[in-house]
Amino acid sequence: MYQHTRLTNNNFTFFQKFRNFDYILLFCILLLGFISLATMYSTDGGKILFHTKSHFIKMVIFTLMMLIISFINIKFWFSIGYLSYFVIVGLLVWTYFFGITSSGSQRWMNLYFINLQPSELMKVFIILCLAKYFHRMKLENVNSIYTILTSLIVILLPMGLVIVQPDLGTSLLIAVSGIAVLWFAGINHKYFIYTMLGFIISLPFVIAFLKPYQKLRVLTFLNPDKDPLGAGYQIIQSKIAVGSGGIFGKGFLKGTQSYLEFLPEKHTDFIFTLFSEEFGFVGSVFLLLIYIIIIYRIIAIGANSRSYFAKIFCYGFGFAIFIFITINMSMVLGLLPIVGSPLPIMSYGGSSMLATMIGFGIVMSARVHSQQLIA
Repeated sequence: MYQHTRLTNNNFTFFQKFRNFDYILLFCILLLGFISLATMYSTDGGKILFHTKSHFIKMVIFTLMMLIISFINIKFWFSIGYLSYFVIVGLLVWTYFFGITSSGSQRWMNLYFINLQPSELMKVFIILCLAKYFHRMKLENVNSIYTILTSLIVILLPMGLVIVQPDLGTSLLIAVSGIAVLWFAGINHKYFIYTMLGFIISLPFVIAFLKPYQKLRVLTFLNPDKDPLGAGYQIIQSKIAVGSGGIFGKGFLKGTQSYLEFLPEKHTDFIFTLFSEEFGFVGSVFLLLIYIIIIYRIIAIGANSRSYFAKIFCYGFGFAIFIFITINMSMVLGLLPIVGSPLPIMSYGGSSMLATMIGFGIVMSARVHSQQLIA
């Protein structure tokens, strides 16, 4: 159990708040950041080039931002739950009309110092919004038709705005983040079972409406050897790289698949592939262990929070991080179709890291103010 002073959280001094930090969680986040920087250095060929410099700057800035967020009372995050959601929805609408187009997708908005991808932020703020929605709700109202329909609208609205970018992968991750909150809030499990059965039954019709490149990803997942030099190239090279790492890996900066440029997108979605090739099975297990500790600490913070809002947010965010990790690693190992899911903190990308660090900051705020009740 966490130890707390007799003072209320509102009367905590700076140093008392600092002592309330979860230092195991903080250490794991910093360790993961160091590993990500070393891996990014490797993607740049053992030189401090653009990706390494940019990743380092963002890591420093967003880590400091996470620490600042941690000191803000959890009541503040509760108060902006709905507002933050609608602000991100507004940014998604703005991106649809005026966003930057790259590789056929219109997902980013130019803020001059960063190309922001609002859909990444929605992964966190949809949890914040729904956690506030269910905070004061009586148990008998959780499974009402009104509650379920309202929750589905909250989830489907940003999903639709992200799908038209088009970005099916991120829209599904947003849905997972929202559905996780519904699960922990106590929605009857039969609704999840019915939804899953309905999704499986409608899958052939869903596939029919996919864009050609999305259909190709599904077919490539089922049989990557059908087009080894085209659509199946990424996943084949990824599996070769992971397999060639063996037990202990080829060594830092010695990944041949990466250095000979066989592995595309090695600094973003396929960062785990490069890491596995260089550090092998042992290194991969060590990385997984760090993620497991992070998720465990997030859930532990939620379990020890007096605020129901903080509990729901921590449980939802912890589960979302678990899903993001699972999908990314399954994707690069050929166990799932390629959906463009970054590996938290490890992958290059300012918007993804920003969203993740905001989430960690709110979790740490729940830890610092764990005895704070929200009326």
